[in-house]
Amino acid sequence: MLVANSYLTGFVLGIETLSMGVFTLQNDLKQIEYQDSLCIIRGYLSYSLCAVENYSFLAEALYRYMMVVYPNYLFWQSARIQLLFLCSTWIFALIFPIPFIFTGGIIYNVDNQICQLPFQLSISLVFAATSVFALPMSMTIFIYLRLVQYVKEMSRRVVLTNSLSRAKRELKMVRRLVILVIIIFAVASPYALFVLISFFTAPPKYHFRIGYIFINLSVASVMMALLQFTDPLKASIKKIIYGRLNTVTPTMT
Repeated sequence: MLVANSYLTGFVLGIETLSMGVFTLQNDLKQIEYQDSLCIIRGYLSYSLCAVENYSFLAEALYRYMMVVYPNYLFWQSARIQLLFLCSTWIFALIFPIPFIFTGGIIYNVDNQICQLPFQLSISLVFAATSVFALPMSMTIFIYLRLVQYVKEMSRRVVLTNSLSRAKRELKMVRRLVILVIIIFAVASPYALFVLISFFTAPPKYHFRIGYIFINLSVASVMMALLQFTDPLKASIKKIIYGRLNTVTPTMT
């Protein structure tokens, strides 16, 4: 359930960021330089969906950590707890950007044809950067480090082979989540750099355009990595592709 949620959020975020790029390009071609009725909503969704993706990785890491550390508590292994993590992720991500709308924080930037929080030192921008990126990414990495330490301690103790194997398997899955987080941070680092620059001086004129190019690249990279990491999904896609290629179309003689 949590793995499927990660795919869903990545797919939806990819569509949203791509649509923002298409909208900007259309406005440039038509030389439109004014805010449309849905501009604020698109800005809100960009923060919300980015948060959903990052917190989905955190929720999955936390779930796998609980399975290893508390293997005898069946509640942590139930579909109910997965649903709880999933709902909590979406509720928080949908709620936290709402104050930006009602306080007028999200504004139209005519140079970049986008509605976002202005890049400048402000409580709103610091809160958004912390909520969307810093908090979920750092917590995911922290959970991974704690799980590594716990598995090492298990290896030193006399434990059942099945328990140790299961713990190592879950550790491998969390390691993959950390790799996804690192990919996001590395590819989208120019966006973060522009945010940091704005705390001290004015960022480049087209900072949002440049930043969102790298955001789109990070989303695409994460989706490809997820596909590579998930063998059942990769096998299903190969089956669909090769099945179509191998289909013999009967011909009339």
